[in-house]
Amino acid sequence: MIDIEKQLAKSVQHFWKTREAQKVRQGSSSGKKDAGNRSAVTGGKHADGFVQLIAAIVKDASLATANIHVAQKLPRTLPGYFRPTKEWDVVVVCGSDLIAAVEVKSQVGSFGNNFNNRVEEARGNATDFWSAYRKGILAPSGKPWLGYLFMLEEQPSSLRPTKKIELHPFKVDETFQQLSYAGRYETVCERLVRERLYDAACFFTSSAKEGVRGGYSQPNAELSIRNFAISLHAHAAAFARLK
Repeated sequence: MIDIEKQLAKSVQHFWKTREAQKVRQGSSSGKKDAGNRSAVTGGKHADGFVQLIAAIVKDASLATANIHVAQKLPRTLPGYFRPTKEWDVVVVCGSDLIAAVEVKSQVGSFGNNFNNRVEEARGNATDFWSAYRKGILAPSGKPWLGYLFMLEEQPSSLRPTKKIELHPFKVDETFQQLSYAGRYETVCERLVRERLYDAACFFTSSAKEGVRGGYSQPNAELSIRNFAISLHAHAAAFARLK
C-alpha cells in the first residue's frame, strides 16, 4: 500500500498552508475579513488533501472501474432515510454499487462551542446512512464501507483538562470527567467505531506551528491513519476481486 503516514503528513501540511493563505487573501480585495478563524473556513479547500488521500487509498486497491467522487463535477450526494439527501466528502461508486462514503472533519479553535455539534453530526450522519441501507434505499448495493476522518487543532486549550461536570440527580459518564477536548474527541471516535456506526475512524491532532511542516500526532493506535487505510483498502480490494 502507499506510504500512508507520509501522505497524511503532506495532507496536514496542505491543510495549514491553505488556511493561512486564505486568511491572508480573504478580504484583500474588499478590505474586510471574517471574524476570528472564519476567514480560513469560508475559503474552503483546506481539507482537499485529506480527501485526495482517501481517494488514493481506493485507487491503490486496484478498483479500476470505480468512480471516486471528490469534487463538484461528480456528485457526492446520497439519499438518506431521516432526510432526503446528504452530501459526503468522498463517495466511491462502481456501476450501481456504492462502495464507500467518508466524512472528513476538522476543528480549529472554539472547542467548547462546537464539540456537541460535531458529535451529534457524526452520530446522526451514520444513523441516517445505515437506516437508508437497511431500508433498501441504497439498493442494489451490497454493504458499503463508512468512514470518519477527524483532525483536531493541538493547542493548550484543546489539551488541558476540562472542568468537572456536576449534574443532579444524574451523573455524567466518568470517562468524560475533566477530560481534555482532545481526549473527548478521541473517546467519541473510538465509540463510533465500537458501536459499529463507522467501519473505521481516524483521529489525529496537529498544531498550526508543526502542521505547516507536516507534523501531526496520533494518540490512539486503534484510530490511526494506517488502521483506517487498511480497512478501506481491504474493502475496496475485496469488491474488485468480486468484479
